[in-house]
Amino acid sequence: MTRQQTPGGVDRSRVRSTAAALTSLTALAAMSLVAGPAVADSGAGPCALTRTAAHHSLGLDTWNGAYPKPERTLDAVMVFLSFPDHTGTLTPELLTRDYFPATSDFFEQASYGRFRLVPHPQKQWIRMPKPSTAYGIKRDWAPGDRAAYLRDAVAAADARVDFGKYDVVYFVADPDAPGVDSDATKVVNFDRPIIADGAELRRIVTVFERHPPDRNVLAHETGHVFDLPDLYHRPTDGKGDWDTYVGDWDVMGSQFGMSPDLFAWHKWKLGWLDASQVDCVQSGSSLHTLQPLGQAPPSGGTGGTRLAVVRTGPGSAIAVEARGSSGNDGDTCTEGVLVYRVRNEAASGGGPIEVLDAHPETEACWDRSVYPPLADAPLEVGETYTVPGERITIEVADRTRSGAYTVKITT
Repeated sequence: MTRQQTPGGVDRSRVRSTAAALTSLTALAAMSLVAGPAVADSGAGPCALTRTAAHHSLGLDTWNGAYPKPERTLDAVMVFLSFPDHTGTLTPELLTRDYFPATSDFFEQASYGRFRLVPHPQKQWIRMPKPSTAYGIKRDWAPGDRAAYLRDAVAAADARVDFGKYDVVYFVADPDAPGVDSDATKVVNFDRPIIADGAELRRIVTVFERHPPDRNVLAHETGHVFDLPDLYHRPTDGKGDWDTYVGDWDVMGSQFGMSPDLFAWHKWKLGWLDASQVDCVQSGSSLHTLQPLGQAPPSGGTGGTRLAVVRTGPGSAIAVEARGSSGNDGDTCTEGVLVYRVRNEAASGGGPIEVLDAHPETEACWDRSVYPPLADAPLEVGETYTVPGERITIEVADRTRSGAYTVKITT
């Protein structure tokens, strides 16, 4: 689900200020549970949390077989929907360029080349049977209106699109139609799959973005297709800050983030990190050489250790990773060693990941950060951090010429 960005102020570090499930009879929005068979995930190890019934659980001992796992090439179809109450001037080709190759490039970099998302955009508009204003399109969409929109869209497209050929489905609405609300972009999961061309459509990405769209918005939505949760905090009263959990540090927290690469924990879940790249810390003191998350591995190599994990309970763990200014994190505000808590029973939008701030008294990058209090969260060389409520201390001892961090973890 997308949201609007609030503007920042002046780029500077300063003392922190004090301000800082929708269901349907036929479809469930992205914040609802889609059950699926467990698929064994080899090499998870003792520090891997178990998958729970929470929607988009970050347990990774098994894979939810109801979702496609992005470990190979997946094919995505983009269907462009027009409406009888608007004559558009944009073309499918132009709208395709809004999202690709940027979205494919994001996943290519995030996966270290282990996953390719190949778009198959349709070349013509497909006319919906009703005006855009008839569907009540908005962020908190009425279930009946949303179901009617999806039924009409699948029926209208079925004559031209062989849905059986694709792993991911994007329905892109004419962004200038009068009834289209850009804040309604989301993934819709079905409680019972729609059958089209012999294929079971279990989820569809509904895109209503303006032209040009928000940066990385389709990467965020596509992450839900791969069973990743929303990491932002949605205020219950509609007021307050959305980014208190993870700030800029993962595209599932904010499509506007300066450092939007997926957390190493997400990459572990998706199969982009193997057991040799995850250090499980169980007791005592140990040294770990962490390669920056966005740094591409050498030709023929794995790229070294990307994640260190300390299990803190049956459903929680502390994760430690290095973040630099490479790959998807090229626009980062700060570099260093990032520490965060993972909970397997927290559902999407309920704080399954919480970044721990190594500098709680300061903020940074007011002109660019979605949440300046966490923009300077990483530890720098020579700094030590003790995790609140845990007997875990992280010390950044050194940084090598290649950019890797030497980290001492004591439990």
